Amino acid sequence: MAGPRILLVEDETSIAEPFARMLEREGFTASVAPTVARALELFAAEEPDLVLLDLNLPDGDGRDVARDIRARSRVPIIMLTARGTETDRVVGLEIGADDYVVKPFSAAEVIARIRAVLRRTAEPLVQEDAAEAEPLEIDELRIDRAARRVFLGEEEIELSRKEYDLLLELASHAGAVVSRDDLMARVWDVNWFGSTKTLDVHIGWLRRKLGDDAASPRWIETVRGIGFRFAAEEGEAP
Repeated sequence: MAGPRILLVEDETSIAEPFARMLEREGFTASVAPTVARALELFAAEEPDLVLLDLNLPDGDGRDVARDIRARSRVPIIMLTARGTETDRVVGLEIGADDYVVKPFSAAEVIARIRAVLRRTAEPLVQEDAAEAEPLEIDELRIDRAARRVFLGEEEIELSRKEYDLLLELASHAGAVVSRDDLMARVWDVNWFGSTKTLDVHIGWLRRKLGDDAASPRWIETVRGIGFRFAAEEGEAP
């Protein structure tokens, strides 16, 4: 039985060919695309389970591939690149990457990251029975858990998969403090390799989309040194 399908977007043959063989040995089915055009062609034809994406490609920028894929799919994307500045990482995450690996990297680390990303994206974060699938409402905020959609008043808020998972985790414990460690474990994975700074970045994006103010929060309160507290329903004790 074929394993998860991996699309490796990498133009350097010396990297792509041995890496593809290693993916096959690890039980994955690998396809290689050396250009932006070929990557989009193979993505449409093969519907991979995960994309490993280099950013420096001969006919364009890999970030454009990520934007195109994310506009039509929630398939996990791991960026593999020599661009390792904090700004590069933030931009990569903002346009929809699930993880970001800086070259040079070890093959074992990338395989572990692939498995971790596939685990945490295989099923919805919260395992819900019929009752728990009912919309979660806090004042004018409504989270449609069955459809994974969020509304503030009558307006729908567009969230990435990670932003939605983070919001749901916080709102499901409204009024209580959720620690940074618990958020990283539940939303990113207990085996997350990266910096926890990604949590702060996603909290910032969520606040912006909710129209929240970190200095005087309506929805997400920072509990210094511990984690975050989401607003309880009006009149509900924290």
